[in-house]
Amino acid sequence: MTDHALRPQFQFDQADPTRVRLAGEWTLDDALQVAERLREIPDSARVIDATGIDRIDSAGVLQLMRFASRRGLSLDDIDFRQDHRALVCTIEDVADDRPPRKRDYGFLAALARLGYRMEENGKEVVALLSFTGENIVKLLRMVREPRRFRMTATVSHMEQVGLDAVPLVILLSYLVGTVIAFLGSTVLRDFGAEIYVVELVSIAFLREFAVLLTAIVLAGRTASAFTAQIGTMKSREEIDAIRTLGLDPIDLLVIPRLLALLVMLPLLTFIAMMAGLAGGITVGAFDLGIPPQMYISRMHETIEVRHFLVGLSKAPIFALVIGLIGCLEGLQVQGTAQSVGERTTSSVVQTISLVIVIDALAALWFMHMDW
Repeated sequence: MTDHALRPQFQFDQADPTRVRLAGEWTLDDALQVAERLREIPDSARVIDATGIDRIDSAGVLQLMRFASRRGLSLDDIDFRQDHRALVCTIEDVADDRPPRKRDYGFLAALARLGYRMEENGKEVVALLSFTGENIVKLLRMVREPRRFRMTATVSHMEQVGLDAVPLVILLSYLVGTVIAFLGSTVLRDFGAEIYVVELVSIAFLREFAVLLTAIVLAGRTASAFTAQIGTMKSREEIDAIRTLGLDPIDLLVIPRLLALLVMLPLLTFIAMMAGLAGGITVGAFDLGIPPQMYISRMHETIEVRHFLVGLSKAPIFALVIGLIGCLEGLQVQGTAQSVGERTTSSVVQTISLVIVIDALAALWFMHMDW
């Protein structure tokens, strides 16, 4: 048989002008020529006779099916040879191009989605509580068995969590301190009470803004890093390898990160307090005409130590929240890159939201306790 006879080709039926007869080999090797022949078939063709095809594979069948779909023909309008029908039926079952089901926006569907979401959130809360309990138990075990403590990993994480975050914390706290001082002076100037900017900035930063800003910075910076690091290890099955070696992933990966946060977040909070107060002093000196010596003297006379202690008391709680959620989300990665991204986003959202909620509840509690 010549090469010309094997090429994909078509011709019109003399008895029926709307019927087209196909011949040759309609395979993947001749896919470009098949596409050219199909484009040459005029729109008047309504019936395709494929019984003259010598050889056909899945690529040829798919091209014929797409040609029929573009021309508004059904698969019944293409007549295949009996020994080709098994392949056609198999591809027809696989190539299901039904449109996706439209989302139901009715009340019951919305209620069902709300229920599923509440169930997922409930499972997340239970997982976080159980993970917290597991870490507390293993921290107590580490007190009884100090050999489990990993000093090198803890110090390394302290550097990443604390030391590397110092410039960012100082910059943000200083700028927020200046903004609060500017806003306060704008309002207090109408009453001739600019001097009270000292109390405004000092109390705001010592009680709320320093620890909250620091926690939010670490929630976005550190929690996401913890999730990505542990999640990548989970996707590479390194955590399974750790368990196979008889080691505990909690002791190895989670507790050093928790201890690093518990140590560094209060220190960063103290640095944020000083930076925020420095921002207030700067505004007082350059905008309000309050010399730094007078500003510091006024702050020394009016500010109580309890404000500093109230702000600093929240830091260990925020450190636990950031560390536990960041590590838990990393351990829940399913093994794909998409799962790592989803869990990293989830950890940042959860930590920032929970930090703000806990801070609001703590502020209300301290207010009612008159602290």
